[in-house]
Amino acid sequence: MDILQESITGFPAFIIHFVAALIMLALFLVIYIKITPYQELALIRAGNVAAAISLSGAMIGFTIPLAKAIAQSGSLLDMLLWGGIALVIQLLAYAIVRLLIPTIAKDVPEGKIAQGTFLGMLSLATGILNAACMTY
Repeated sequence: MDILQESITGFPAFIIHFVAALIMLALFLVIYIKITPYQELALIRAGNVAAAISLSGAMIGFTIPLAKAIAQSGSLLDMLLWGGIALVIQLLAYAIVRLLIPTIAKDVPEGKIAQGTFLGMLSLATGILNAACMTY
């Protein structure tokens, strides 16, 4: 019985961090969808592959540094702070793509897969670099 008790000692912290991470992910998605001038979810429901790739890349690009923040944080507040930094960095990645490809706001709704893929992969690359830079 001692082994089982030792194994589940960290369960409350797991639940708290997991729920906080899901809330942060939902917050990121709400903000991201609000700042883009097109409706990703409606486009995805309609079968728009460019929208699916771009939003999926942004979501994964946010989740990777969030996971790193969870793994390295000393407290829930620390995780939330670094998760907030990851959120801002991902929003900046979208802004950079808007500068590099000024037509992205119409390209994704038109289903242009190359542009949607570029947006998604730049978001993913930004998230990987963001996570790697989280050394504290």
